[in-house]
Amino acid sequence: MPEVISPAARPAAEPPEPAATTPDDADLPKSRLAQRAGRLLSAAWRPALLLVLLGLGWWAITAAEVFPAYLVPTPGDVANELVTEREMLARHTWVTTYETVVGFLLAAVIGMLAAVLIVYSPTLEKALYPLILFAQVIPKIAIAPILVVWFGFGPMPKVILAVLIAFFPVVVSGVAGLRSTDPELLDLSATMGASRWKTFRKIRFPNALPHLLAGLKVAVTLAVVGAVVGEFVGADEGLGYVLLLASGNLNSSLLFADLILMSALGVVLFILVEAAEALLIPWHASRRQGVPLTTS
Repeated sequence: MPEVISPAARPAAEPPEPAATTPDDADLPKSRLAQRAGRLLSAAWRPALLLVLLGLGWWAITAAEVFPAYLVPTPGDVANELVTEREMLARHTWVTTYETVVGFLLAAVIGMLAAVLIVYSPTLEKALYPLILFAQVIPKIAIAPILVVWFGFGPMPKVILAVLIAFFPVVVSGVAGLRSTDPELLDLSATMGASRWKTFRKIRFPNALPHLLAGLKVAVTLAVVGAVVGEFVGADEGLGYVLLLASGNLNSSLLFADLILMSALGVVLFILVEAAEALLIPWHASRRQGVPLTTS
């Protein structure tokens, strides 16, 4: 008769040994970080080199005294102005940034809502699209004084101008994106009983994101223009006000410093929208490296 071994007498099973971590697995986060750093350097060195060359050309022109100093200051004078007037410039930069961001966000929300109404309602399309186009072709500098009379010298006229300028590309890109959805996907969702809201949330809106974000990148730079135009007409603060002040006093160093800050503001906001695009649609072909533009 075979001997029966009780469970208590059986030797305990040894726990499985943890999987050994290979050097390749341990170095994976570092390699990804290195790849990202490499892509960043690859994308940044060309603009940086161009800026250096432009700075050298600017310095050469001022050193040769091709133009009077009150017309074209030296890079050193502009840098000194940025340092000595940093508190004043920072305060006015914050004002313009606030007006730009608020105007851009309002333009994005209102423009997307208008695009949805245009796509889903042919009647509203025929009613709204001509009015939107009519409002776009009106020179914004012409209506800026009216807005100042109506709303005063506060931030409201500048925000409204930023909305009016940034609104149109959001509407156009939103309409193009919502209409680019594959009709077969819409038929499939209708066959499966999906509601219009669910179809919009799951199919139409994700499909429209590449077009919409492309329009937002255009809109955010135009919003800076709208805010500065409003400050030109009537304001006592903001980068547009500093520009007028420096121009009236023939302070070219402050004028150039102000222009540099305006450009930097637009570039930073554009980069933020670009980063949002990379997070929202990393799957899109426009986010891939080395995608051919043609099939030939």
